[in-house]
Amino acid sequence: MTVSTTSARHRAARRPSTPLTEFAAAASDQMGTVGRRTAVVAASSGLIVSMLGSSASATGGEAGALPAVDTAALTASARAVLNTAPVVTAPVDAAWTFDVPVVTAETPPPPPPPVKVKAAASRSTTRAAAAVATTETTNAAVPQSVAGNAVLEVAARYVGTPYVSGGSTPDGFDCSGFVSYVYAQLGISLPRTSSGIKAAGTVISRADAQPGDLIWSPGHISIYAGGNDQIDSPRPGKTIQFRAIWQSSPVFIRIG
Repeated sequence: MTVSTTSARHRAARRPSTPLTEFAAAASDQMGTVGRRTAVVAASSGLIVSMLGSSASATGGEAGALPAVDTAALTASARAVLNTAPVVTAPVDAAWTFDVPVVTAETPPPPPPPVKVKAAASRSTTRAAAAVATTETTNAAVPQSVAGNAVLEVAARYVGTPYVSGGSTPDGFDCSGFVSYVYAQLGISLPRTSSGIKAAGTVISRADAQPGDLIWSPGHISIYAGGNDQIDSPRPGKTIQFRAIWQSSPVFIRIG
């Protein structure tokens, strides 16, 4: 009796199949010889998507071949992803614009003029200028009665001379020193004090007084300049000047 023995065959174990597995297999078959570099070029006619192949396929295919993708073999989920993918396009007449800031140039203001520093004036120059100013001021106040009157013309030469107690020279005068010095220039000698000069003259009324006569008051003496004016050396800190008669009870004296 013959016994026949038949060994059983077993199917080799396989990995479970899913829709993604089918999509991966289809993509592998179509893209097996293609590299993975891609370039997206925006052209004036729209967006061009190209796939750059590798220098040579692994199976000896021609370099630069671009196999097509059979989208019919894709699963429903893969097609849905492709359908919902955003599409980027550019119009043919697209133009680039950019804002250019407005730049204006302003002319800078001219530099200020250089400051000139004046050299300090010397003391002698300052004194001379002060003397001129004083002379101009006092000359403006010189009464008209001075012209032609010998006494007043001599007295007017010393306008601006400072008061000096006991002074009887052009370097400085007190009241009686000034009067006696002026009369001395005309050849008339007078006492050195105001009371002595009063005693040497003759008392007259104000109505009879003439320019060149003297005005006496206790402790002071001056030269009458006509009208309501006189010239004298008033007091310390002042200078010889023409001024109004200030004495409340002046006594007029005539010499000679």
